[in-house]
Amino acid sequence: MPSTLPDGEPVPADGALPGRALDGLGTRPFAFYVHVPFCVTRCGYCDFNTYTATELGPGASRDSYADTAVQEVRMARRVLGDAVLPVETVFVGGGTPTLLPAEDLGRVLDAIDAEFGLAPGAEVTTEANPESVDERYVSRLREVGFTRISYGMQSAREHVLAVLERAHTPGRVPQVVDWTRRAGFEHINLDLIYGTPGETDDDWRASMEAALSAEPDHVSAYALIVEEGTRLAAQVRRGELTPPDDDAMADRYLIADELLTAHGLHWYEISNWAAAPGTACRHNLLYWTGADWWGVGPGAHSHVGGTRWWNVKHPAAYAARLAERTSPAHAREILDDDDRRVERIMLELRLAQGCPTGLLDDKAARKAIDDGLLEPAPYEQGRAVLTLRGRLLADAVVRDLV
Repeated sequence: MPSTLPDGEPVPADGALPGRALDGLGTRPFAFYVHVPFCVTRCGYCDFNTYTATELGPGASRDSYADTAVQEVRMARRVLGDAVLPVETVFVGGGTPTLLPAEDLGRVLDAIDAEFGLAPGAEVTTEANPESVDERYVSRLREVGFTRISYGMQSAREHVLAVLERAHTPGRVPQVVDWTRRAGFEHINLDLIYGTPGETDDDWRASMEAALSAEPDHVSAYALIVEEGTRLAAQVRRGELTPPDDDAMADRYLIADELLTAHGLHWYEISNWAAAPGTACRHNLLYWTGADWWGVGPGAHSHVGGTRWWNVKHPAAYAARLAERTSPAHAREILDDDDRRVERIMLELRLAQGCPTGLLDDKAARKAIDDGLLEPAPYEQGRAVLTLRGRLLADAVVRDLV
């Protein structure tokens, strides 16, 4: 089942933010994340806040979800007041957003535009499972205003997909990418996972090559994490599956970086490669660079001016609060200056542009350079940038630098 929400301080019933959070509102980029918490089945490795039809219970449904999400968009406008906040990016994630009719997703997008206004050239992304769309559906997504689709490919090997409990067949991805391109989408991402029990280097290489043959302009490659409470974790605990091996994970990452770079996609964040600067995921870049965003939906997280909050998890509880014109937020935290410094290091160091050296302990940073974890030349120019080896050990590098 999905992980529990963190503790935090209470949120006012009307969702009001501290005055400090509103200082400078409108001078920072602003975005929306919309969480769609529905799936047909739960994949064995998944720890996201998602619900199948049998798990929903009374008080929530797919049919009414768009209306509920629109209510939160309107609440966001009330909370944020009259500040001019053109929305630079919208990202619809899940779950499986494309289980909702494209028209429902379009209505949520229209509400965001009506309340805040979409910035010229706004990036509007939805995630999709390859098996959840057909050619007509993809065309409708383009018609209602989406500019980018991210497909959960995960692997091109049937036995790897079976371990992950993914429903699509390997041949489905090239087909949906072709439909997507025909519908007029210029920006397509493929998500892959490496380190699945039973996967070999050859399996991973084949998956990468299959992804690249579809000619996406963006690829995300993530190491499998065995999350407690998932079916995968139970299988590993019982000895039915072998847990991912750190050395094998590193090898898979190197394979990915080699193949993607050779194909003209370059890393701009540890787990993300893009064909050109203009094809990087602008929404995720806003997360990594400390922008403001409002998260709509059960369990969605938001951040405005150093205040972070997260919504109640269950769709029924979420809908009930909004029906009462009460904030759906479960709790929040207000970051102090040191919290924000540490967070900047954690997030910005993941980027190819790195983070400002002034955030770091200079002695620790120079040791990281000596150890081959940070690039020396950018450091002397004021930026701390990970080497390839540093990317493999990023979590440990961050711990030493903060």
